[in-house]
Amino acid sequence: MTPSTDQVRAAASELVDAFAATDTERYFSCFAEDASFVFHTEPERLDGRAAYEELWHSWLRSGWRVTACESTHQRIQPFPGGAVFSHDVATSVSTADGEESYRERETIVFAYDGERLLAVYEHLSAVPDGPGAESQAAAPAAGPAAGRDGEGRL
Repeated sequence: MTPSTDQVRAAASELVDAFAATDTERYFSCFAEDASFVFHTEPERLDGRAAYEELWHSWLRSGWRVTACESTHQRIQPFPGGAVFSHDVATSVSTADGEESYRERETIVFAYDGERLLAVYEHLSAVPDGPGAESQAAAPAAGPAAGRDGEGRL
């Protein structure tokens, strides 16, 4: 079964909204147990949801939480059994050291688990410096309450 773009957008929105709310249980329910994660901020790939959950909980213990997250420039590529979802993401977080904001690019691969689309792979990359990067870096982050505006934003 090939998912519709609306089904993929809904799965991605659920994941992004849970991340934006720092809702641990809801966020991790969006991932398959055997999902893998590649984050430019981590020295190694995280193999399995449990490995990422352990890292996440260490962030929470240090005082980290998400204060805003906006998804833009979305691309959805369905295929039989799942889809590739890529987007730019502007995130603001609160840490023990203060507020931080950054822009990244993310690719999430979704696959069916029964009737539900779950994320099985996530790759987060830094937005490179260069032409156009300044305007992207300056873009303000907005929370999930910003809504879905028809311009590729969740």
